[in-house]
Amino acid sequence: MTALPMAVQAEHVAPAARRPTPQGDTHDAPRTARPTRQGEPHALAADALAAGADDIPWVLDRCRALVRPSLEEAVGRLHPWVGEMAAYSFGWCEVGGAPADASGGKGVRQALAVLGAEAAGAPGRAGVAAAVAVELVHTFSLLHDDIMDGDGDRRGRPTAWKAYGTGPAVLAGDALFALAVETLAAEPGGARAVRALSVALGDLVRGQADDLLFADRPWTGPERVRPDEYRAMAEHKTGALLGCAAALGAVLGGAGPETAAALDRAGRHLGVAFQIVDDVLGIWGDPRVTGKPVHGDLRERKKTFPVLVALGSPMGVRIADLLESGEAPQTAATLIEEAGGRSAALTEARRHITAVETALAGVPLTAGAAGELRSLLGYLVRRDV
Repeated sequence: MTALPMAVQAEHVAPAARRPTPQGDTHDAPRTARPTRQGEPHALAADALAAGADDIPWVLDRCRALVRPSLEEAVGRLHPWVGEMAAYSFGWCEVGGAPADASGGKGVRQALAVLGAEAAGAPGRAGVAAAVAVELVHTFSLLHDDIMDGDGDRRGRPTAWKAYGTGPAVLAGDALFALAVETLAAEPGGARAVRALSVALGDLVRGQADDLLFADRPWTGPERVRPDEYRAMAEHKTGALLGCAAALGAVLGGAGPETAAALDRAGRHLGVAFQIVDDVLGIWGDPRVTGKPVHGDLRERKKTFPVLVALGSPMGVRIADLLESGEAPQTAATLIEEAGGRSAALTEARRHITAVETALAGVPLTAGAAGELRSLLGYLVRRDV
């Protein structure tokens, strides 16, 4: 991975962790993580967030296995054609309904919901309805995002609108949204959960709208996009549903408003940190790790956080000219770094990760589940989700 310049070198050795066995028991699993090289994006995570990171794939598998039957049952209630499109989006089938085992994503949001319930002292199954709802909403948002962005591929397969058509994909997304609300409303305390989901959805739409509008705004001048506007967009578009997932699990697990609000704040800050780290990788990341072409975000002329910071520097006009022309992305990347865009982005991501830990430390959470939750939040920053 391409080293990213940082002011602080994080060297961490993970402490012993409590890892559940497949039967649900726990045992001590001491591990030693390799020291983090200076400047790696995952060095942004505080020690508390990085602990037990080796267990994260297992945690995701555990939560997916717990949620999958209920998610399949919910999708099975849809109109058969719409249900097929939904199943295709989850990676369960091919066009026409033939079984498939394609990647449907890592299931991070559903894991946050399950861990949110466990962190509140409830069994993981208490958060399953929340996990189903947020996974349905997340997939709904991806269906519509792919149409708005004109993306033809997702996770190595044609997107739903490419496979089925634009109208059918919109319909499938609408059905998933309605199904998410229905799923939560049927739960004890469902009214509170539906209100929380509605707030997150409103924020998600607000963030998506801002992101679309940013593309048409000028690179320089009084109408240019400011870094604080970007922060708000990232919190709404990415962080709102992450925070909602953890909070909803806690709500259905019997947590009080203070605990749910803390988990929501943690997820929102995490969303901003994740988005900014993704921006750094989009310019300077190793394509072998990110799966994206070098300087890809610059070639696509995206208004990412490092770019916005650099545009406010004395070199802003020159950088804007290069970005507008689409030429010499290597030169643009060098100038953005010299203008402080790269270091400012990493500093901003660190600030939000610190805010995640502050939010989690402010409320009582069950120790084991809280540790897994912290590890999962750190994993989101260190890995491509």
